[in-house]
Amino acid sequence: MAQVLRPLAQFSHTTDFAQSAVARNLLVGLDAPDDAAIYQIAPDRAIIQTMDFFPPVVDDAFAFGAIAAANAMSDIYAMGGSVLFGLNIAAWREDLPLELLSEIFRGGAEKMREGGGVIAGGHTITDQEPKYGVAVTGEVDPRALFTKGGAQTGDVLFLTKPLGTGILTTAGKQGIAAEQDLQNAIDWMMTLNRDAAHAARAAGLKAATDITGYALLGHGHEMASASGVQFQFNLSALPILDGAFKLAKQGSSPGGAARNRDYLRDKVLLPENLSDEWEAVLFDPQTSGGLLIAAPREKTNALIQEFKARNVAYWEIGTAVAGNGIAVI
Repeated sequence: MAQVLRPLAQFSHTTDFAQSAVARNLLVGLDAPDDAAIYQIAPDRAIIQTMDFFPPVVDDAFAFGAIAAANAMSDIYAMGGSVLFGLNIAAWREDLPLELLSEIFRGGAEKMREGGGVIAGGHTITDQEPKYGVAVTGEVDPRALFTKGGAQTGDVLFLTKPLGTGILTTAGKQGIAAEQDLQNAIDWMMTLNRDAAHAARAAGLKAATDITGYALLGHGHEMASASGVQFQFNLSALPILDGAFKLAKQGSSPGGAARNRDYLRDKVLLPENLSDEWEAVLFDPQTSGGLLIAAPREKTNALIQEFKARNVAYWEIGTAVAGNGIAVI
């Protein structure tokens, strides 16, 4: 993706663009890629723009729509913002019932409403593989936004959802996931990151990202690299969805995990003799995963209190230290 976007990034460095009003107001774009683009429109207000879409990860049409919308909105929350509205993006096969597409749209609209926003329109095309997502617009005070590059040495790392959704949904498609375990994964994927983001914002934090298709190690590596530190994850502290280890042993791992592993192998330091199941979890592409939040140690108590006040699940999973990249210990 970086190679594909290189021509656009080069354009952003041209003299004409650099001196334009757009360049001055574009707070987050291609120069320092983050979870969403941010454009300032007033001293205390900036627009956040993001989009995401993908093929169905579960059989239930309503749940898929809700998960896809939650996943798209997550980028807004990962920047510390609030959701305003969204535009549906859908691809649909002509031989599939339109009632299913309607249920997908209903799930997305209900989840968007839960997030405080509204679906305001969209666009649909014909395609052989169904897909759905949302282009989401939000807002944030530029003085309170989160970025991937805001972590500092000594920060404590928190995660707000357990890992293993890719393993569970792959097993669900294979028909080998326990119904209760799969439903638990669906419930987590449908959970918004809004309250977790509001807790971090109330605690005065500046560094966060959301864990999605690039896995915990991939998104953690992006955040650590942007911040100029090393993230050390404590293996025993990582939360794992029920059933994920058992299914990973049975070989239920999405193709994205292998691609993540291939790309990140020389960028992360893993323990010797790490089991295949742990590797599967660490490189597992998440759908609508939690927020990875870096908190200065003096603010961790405030963050925990904010989490508790909002009934947000959280796990302390590591620290930021001097160095670079990712180390799992």
